[in-house]
Amino acid sequence: MLLANHPLLGKTITGDKTSRLAIRVAEDIARFSLRIDPASAQSAGAAFGTPLPARIGGMVEAGGRTALQLGPDEWVLTAPVADGDAIADAFAALGEMHSLVDIGHREVGILVEGEAAALALRSAVAFDVEAMAVGTGCRTLFDKAQIVLIREDKNRFRIEVWRSFADHVWGILHAVSREIALGL
Repeated sequence: MLLANHPLLGKTITGDKTSRLAIRVAEDIARFSLRIDPASAQSAGAAFGTPLPARIGGMVEAGGRTALQLGPDEWVLTAPVADGDAIADAFAALGEMHSLVDIGHREVGILVEGEAAALALRSAVAFDVEAMAVGTGCRTLFDKAQIVLIREDKNRFRIEVWRSFADHVWGILHAVSREIALGL
């Protein structure tokens, strides 16, 4: 969404064999913030087309759609861009009180991959990233920028960050990648 105004358009961080790290802009996706009573999570999952996780930090992926629970009544829903309108329509027909906000214009994704991915994130995240289980996520701070951090695999993390902070996060990752490549 708003690809022409993407703050990281054309930027790359090229890794090398010694750095064990690759950082790249993630493919654009549809993003929604969902607030709903947890008692209605099952019907919301049916509207989304993927069950909603039932624990904070939990993530469910199915059919290209992902639901991540950030709080007791808060989820982030992602899907292919082409599915965005259908998701909004399904929730408009939902007979439950809820708030579904399209946040696709607000955020961009950054993928941090490789053996040194957790090391790179440790430079600006104030908790033990290595202890984060695969298939989980959380809202946290990266330096001073609020992000959603998702551990997709043992050596692959996804950062969802507001567009206005994307250059800041990217700059720190770029500096850290150089330090890792130099063995600092």
